[in-house]
Amino acid sequence: MDLYLDETRDVKERAKDLVGKMTLEEKASQLRYDAPAVERLGIPAYNWWNEALHGVARAGTATVFPQAIGLAAIFDDEYLGEIADIISTEARAKYNEYKKFNDRDIILF
Repeated sequence: MDLYLDETRDVKERAKDLVGKMTLEEKASQLRYDAPAVERLGIPAYNWWNEALHGVARAGTATVFPQAIGLAAIFDDEYLGEIADIISTEARAKYNEYKKFNDRDIILF
């Protein structure tokens, strides 16, 4: 088994192994919002056209926080960290839910 497929291994080790197996063209292709599959490595095509500057966008209903300038005006690093944690948790939950249906494309509701 390839190291990058071994879920018992460290994530950084796995990522380094996977990227080390990719060609320059494959690496560059994964920088696009509409990244194509790399079938030989088991990487599915996906469309990650999304942002989470003030909440998860383009993935259905989501919590929305003030725009960046409003968040910056809070001047409370701990509170901003809590907001970032909420956004990242929601993003991961949405990813996991859509992944169940093999849905890796733009979600428009």
